[in-house]
Amino acid sequence: MEKPDSTTLSSTIENDPYQWDNRVLLITEDEEVCFFYLKTIFKKTAARIIRAKNGKEAVDIIAEHRGEIDLVLMDLNMPVMDGYQAMRIIKTRYPEIPIIAQTAYTLNNDRHKCLKAGFNDYISKPINRVALFRLVNDNLS
Repeated sequence: MEKPDSTTLSSTIENDPYQWDNRVLLITEDEEVCFFYLKTIFKKTAARIIRAKNGKEAVDIIAEHRGEIDLVLMDLNMPVMDGYQAMRIIKTRYPEIPIIAQTAYTLNNDRHKCLKAGFNDYISKPINRVALFRLVNDNLS
């Protein structure tokens, strides 16, 4: 099987159908490398990215940017305030904002647990760009 060259790979990324230039995404992620990866893959979508390093920052940022945040990508395991606690506070105040849980600690029932807790969706790390974009698109629609 032939390996695709860099031109093929970059044209595949450039031709992604997802354009969210009028959307604001809050990425709640304490790990620098994980945030950098997410910020990089969202670059071609033209979405505006805001970062929170923990759940408390996410709650504060949403209150500060009332009505601007279209979707939250929430890491579950963070310092100060975890993703579950932050999600509960955000959903109480702003139930219309979709929140997608993300975690590296995956067990068979994690998806069910997250959905039952109140998250709109769930994705496990390492995050697959195509799967993430589908989830984001479904939750922005």
